[in-house]
Amino acid sequence: MNDAIVYNGGLREAWARFAFRWWLKTLGISAYITGFMFLYFTLLRHPQFPVTVMPLSALDRAIGFAPWSLVLYATLWFYISLVSGLLWSWNEMRAYLLQVTLLGLLGSCIFLFWPTAVPATLIDWSADPATAFLKSVDAAGNACPSLHAAFAVQSALWLQRLLRHFRAPSYVHVLNWLWCLGILYSTLATKQHVALDLYAGVVLGLAVALILPKPILTRMPLSA
Repeated sequence: MNDAIVYNGGLREAWARFAFRWWLKTLGISAYITGFMFLYFTLLRHPQFPVTVMPLSALDRAIGFAPWSLVLYATLWFYISLVSGLLWSWNEMRAYLLQVTLLGLLGSCIFLFWPTAVPATLIDWSADPATAFLKSVDAAGNACPSLHAAFAVQSALWLQRLLRHFRAPSYVHVLNWLWCLGILYSTLATKQHVALDLYAGVVLGLAVALILPKPILTRMPLSA
């Protein structure tokens, strides 16, 4: 009974946090993503140095192209938005914004001075319209590190801390990491990245999330 009360209290706080200034957080994360994508695509379409083609590994050969994984790949943006939507105090938001900003800038600096691309494949992208659209918009460049992987890992660590704060049951923590692993898998299954890009992205996401100071999550005041 006590566990149920604690869990229900966590759900109430999670909902209250999500509803707190939701419009401002929605506008803020949308502006951040828009600014990042502008910088990302500028570097993608105008490389300043010779582009290095990343080599394939045994893992890349083992994981085949899976068109359905595009759904997992696209959920990264919901994953990021979920974390930002559950923050409420300025200390939490400031720490989170510092992390995502640093992560985006580090990745962009690498793309600027060391542009990379995934190798060409023999896959007929036109057979799957959704993937063909992705390939036409997000070309094979800006490969290493995979920022998709970096942001997924960073988001998973933040969400894990939030779930502990809410005293969420173990299966919710498992679902969080399964979602993260699904996004990591999708970077290879959509053939947007190779394994070396994935590894570098995971290291980058872990480094930024674990090295920078983490705020103390405070209880949000709830009305009776």
